[in-house]
Amino acid sequence: MASSQCCENPPALNPAGGEGKVVDSFGGLKAYLAGPDDAKAAIVLISDIFGFEAPNLRKIADKVASSGYFVVVPDFLHGDPYVPENAERPLPVWIESHAPAKGFEEAKPVIAALKEKGISAVGAAGYCWGAKVVVELAKAHEIHAAVLLHPSFVTVDDIKEVKCPISVLGAENDKMSPPELVKQFQLVLSANAGVSHFVKIFPGVAHGWSVRYSDDDAAAVKSAEEALADMIDWFNKNLK
Repeated sequence: MASSQCCENPPALNPAGGEGKVVDSFGGLKAYLAGPDDAKAAIVLISDIFGFEAPNLRKIADKVASSGYFVVVPDFLHGDPYVPENAERPLPVWIESHAPAKGFEEAKPVIAALKEKGISAVGAAGYCWGAKVVVELAKAHEIHAAVLLHPSFVTVDDIKEVKCPISVLGAENDKMSPPELVKQFQLVLSANAGVSHFVKIFPGVAHGWSVRYSDDDAAAVKSAEEALADMIDWFNKNLK
């Protein structure tokens, strides 16, 4: 089951954050949108358990958009992000209402809406909980490139079924995807000549580091920026 690391450093949510805009329905879900409307490539960013109003996630969306992508951050949690203070809904109870398999099904109409908009290449990146949604999309020929950041619930069997270029960015201190597991992912991907991959374990950081960092922690910010640069680089190589 989900480790307590999933719940550490919860963000102060801000529904009005970011340089983009929030729409009531994109492919059937409320979503944060950023980037040029006439872009030919799009990125779907899939949040961790704290949802699409996390300020750092919106900063990431804006930075990805500034690289020329149309970016969609859907509210896969339907206005119900995990609240650590709510003792009546600990994580094992909360996640019963928010299975990643449900997110995978709800992502399909979002991708269809992007294609209707004229988007020809779609990538997806997921953080923690969101990484499981992304790997399901990568297994189903739904996307053209994938990035998993400190994934939760992703298995070796998932990685064996990936059909598109995939990058896995792991943390040295991660109980959900420890380095030993990430190295297993790399071995599986190395044996699959048909799928290009990039795997990296970031030293000195913990699960959640790339999106739940504190702006006051210079080392954490630097590491998160490195992960963001790796993510954008992967999409540039595989979507443009």
